Amino acid sequence: MTLTINYLFYLVGIVLVVVGGMIITDKSHPRRLTAGSFWLVYALIFLIGDFLPPTVVGVLVIAMALIAGFGGVTGAKPKMLSVETRRQSAMRLGNKLFVPALTIPVVTVIVTLGAKYLVFGGTPLIELKNVTLIGFGIGCVIALAIACVMTRDTVGQSMKETRRLIDALSWAAVLPQMLGMLGLVFSDAGVGKAVAHITTAYVNLDYRLVAVAVYCIGMALFTMVMGNGFAAFPVMTGGVGVPILVGVFHGNPATMVAIGMFSGYCGTLMTPMAANFNMVPAALLELPDKNAVIKVQVPTALTLLVINIFLLNWLMFL
Repeated sequence: MTLTINYLFYLVGIVLVVVGGMIITDKSHPRRLTAGSFWLVYALIFLIGDFLPPTVVGVLVIAMALIAGFGGVTGAKPKMLSVETRRQSAMRLGNKLFVPALTIPVVTVIVTLGAKYLVFGGTPLIELKNVTLIGFGIGCVIALAIACVMTRDTVGQSMKETRRLIDALSWAAVLPQMLGMLGLVFSDAGVGKAVAHITTAYVNLDYRLVAVAVYCIGMALFTMVMGNGFAAFPVMTGGVGVPILVGVFHGNPATMVAIGMFSGYCGTLMTPMAANFNMVPAALLELPDKNAVIKVQVPTALTLLVINIFLLNWLMFL
């Protein structure tokens, strides 16, 4: 039997079912029915999405959007271990607290590099095309086991902490998956061609520096909209990068790709849509301002974006 990516999806679905059930049964939650239903619908997509018609999955996603749009996914204040208990545990463990966190990347690398050797009877033990994500899932499970042993706590307590984090993030927790799909939708819908038409019609791209600036700034702006540099990349590269910077000015495509992605990452630093980078840290640190991380990063992002423009204009045409 081959370990496929579907097993990771099932695991995520089970976690979401537990979280949704905890929220629905929490009578102190201000929106327990709508918020719990939101996460249960999301869990359903992970658990049986492959067996549902695409139209049904689309309806479920729209239902989730409506619940979130009408304020149905709000946070609560779930019960937590006392501050004194957490402080004593932290002092007892010290730097050992980093062991579970470091276990995840270590196991991911080991599984990624070693999966090709785990072949029995001509059948790979791990699905090779998704080996990194599967390794990441295995790493998370092992890290959880290590954390439970170290902290002398239970998986149930970890689920309570999972619920607390999801409550803090609210609907933004689903943004990475949704925005990743948005990039494919934009690409199939021909947004890149539309961008090319608009830029050539309204911006004078006869000057190389202007074309470079449009590409880099466009990468940052589309990343801010979609929350993902990889989603913005096909739009701007197909609309401006390849036809103009490579086709007209004969630039080096490898340099364009590298610095173009860096420009996209500048947008990542400036948008709440990149929830896993900017909203999760604020929630974990329990900051009163959810946009505090973004506000600190904006000066750095703008400075790096300007530097990327000049670097691309120089290095791409050497």
